[in-house]
Amino acid sequence: MPARSLLIGSSGQVGNQMLCLLGEERSMVASRRPHSDTEMHLDLARIATRADAERALRGHSLDAIYCVGGMTNVDGCEESPEEASHTNCRGPAMLAHVAGDMGIPFVYFSTEYIFDGTSGPYLEEAQSNPLNVYGRSKWEGEQAVLAACRDALIVRTTVVYGQDAGQKNYVYSVLRALATGKTMRVPQDQVSTPSYNRDLATATVALVNRGATGIYHVCGPERMDRYEFACAVATFFSLDKSLLRPVPTSVFGQKAARPLSAGLAIDKLRRLHPCLKMRTLAEGLADCRNAMEEFLHSCATLH
Repeated sequence: MPARSLLIGSSGQVGNQMLCLLGEERSMVASRRPHSDTEMHLDLARIATRADAERALRGHSLDAIYCVGGMTNVDGCEESPEEASHTNCRGPAMLAHVAGDMGIPFVYFSTEYIFDGTSGPYLEEAQSNPLNVYGRSKWEGEQAVLAACRDALIVRTTVVYGQDAGQKNYVYSVLRALATGKTMRVPQDQVSTPSYNRDLATATVALVNRGATGIYHVCGPERMDRYEFACAVATFFSLDKSLLRPVPTSVFGQKAARPLSAGLAIDKLRRLHPCLKMRTLAEGLADCRNAMEEFLHSCATLH
């Protein structure tokens, strides 16, 4: 049986792009409820020991494990800190132990939320100081994975957009509101570096192919606030950006604090892969234009 790459979290936008890039014949999907022979039963929150991880992976020929999934609902993590810790830290760490024993790459996806957002954009070696449970669970996950598997790769990213079967990312939210003529409040004090999901997947596989280990930041090259982001989306698709209402983050009354002046620097990635293209927002939107225009059409039809 040929070896396959295991994708944990393939139903999300990044996991789906990874699946498209690697190809279904080279991939095995981890699922809480597997529906085919090419899917493995695996629930990160239930992987409590190395023995659990070994049982989950037993009998499968793998050449890499990509831990894309996790508990990513930031406010949900605040309400369920134990589940966040189990899903984002303990489970991945146990799988990383087994990956180390198998001698295969283990890739753990993390976030800019490990930083407090006071002095972005951040380099890989910047001091962590998470403001919320989600960020803390991911930071602890990074440390646990690196301790479990010395050759692990940590990929930090942020504000991921692009074609998404779940239609949940920020671009879809902006298009959904503007296409139906609704006003949308957007935070103008959250600054970050938007990341095109297709480029994120491509860069991750390129890092694995180069044998990269340790921590790498992978995101787009531009730093902007959410209002600038939303206005750029509106302009690109010729929508009415006057419907966008810039407001401070505090008005949303969210359970979890957000890092404000954040974003990630990709100098390290560029040094290793100088020819790797991380597209600007305009370039990313142009690449997924057809899918987004189909979504806009469906919004207008339903409205």
